[in-house]
Amino acid sequence: MKDKTENLQAAKINWFPGHMTKARRMIAENVKIVDTVCEIIDARIPLSSRNPDLDELTGSKPRLVIMNKVDMADPERTRKWAEWFKAQGKFVLETDCKSGKGTAAFTSAVRSMLREKLEQYAAKGQTGRQLRVMVVGIPNVGKSTFINKIAKRRAAEISDRPGVTRGKQWINIDKGLELLDTPGILWPKFDSQEVGEHLAYTGAIRDQVVDIEALAASLLALLRDFYPDRIETRYKFAPPADASGYELLSLAGKKRGFLISGGEIDTERMANILLDEFRAGKLGRITLELPPED
Repeated sequence: MKDKTENLQAAKINWFPGHMTKARRMIAENVKIVDTVCEIIDARIPLSSRNPDLDELTGSKPRLVIMNKVDMADPERTRKWAEWFKAQGKFVLETDCKSGKGTAAFTSAVRSMLREKLEQYAAKGQTGRQLRVMVVGIPNVGKSTFINKIAKRRAAEISDRPGVTRGKQWINIDKGLELLDTPGILWPKFDSQEVGEHLAYTGAIRDQVVDIEALAASLLALLRDFYPDRIETRYKFAPPADASGYELLSLAGKKRGFLISGGEIDTERMANILLDEFRAGKLGRITLELPPED
């Protein structure tokens, strides 16, 4: 069994499959024919779940930021993030796509954003002209679920695996609104290990390309710093302030009774359980990032 150290970290994450290069090119080519861009992010990791390349790819197009999965995020931190995005000149909509909460406001939000353009169309006698919205987002933020909710039908394929949507498709929402669904794309290289880890926590990066035990250890260390009560409630121990992430993982495994031959703790099993429970929201409503000014 490999040696575990206090400085155990997830392997350097650098994942950019070939289809993402094609998706990036497709977004750049089609942004000129849409009126606005709707960017869907994960409210638990609002900054890490934003592809920095999208600002360049979408240019000056009006931007609607959909903060999805708010039902799993810390409400107070969600409020701070919404204020931060609005201060950046973006429109914001908070949604829980699984239940549909917030999605009904999408069409009116788009028309409000594009009010001046609609007035210009009306002045030219083009009342009822269709608006086109490009929907973008990294893998696993709930983009397909969101589209299906507002389309009121199964218009996009849904999966809990990242990278399922591979090609573009136009989806009619009503007589005056059409969506362009795009593949979820990551970017060629993460600027920080922290961003890569945050994406891996939520499942935006496939588990097969990361060290699961190291990832779970770093998540526990982060939870110990920001939400220690969640560890105590779920895993029945108060996390010591000086414990390493791997020591916390071992303590959680011991509490769960995950023992293997010789009394050794099955930390791999505990790591998988921890990540599954975090992604399912069983540790409570958690947001792992604060707006830059905070």
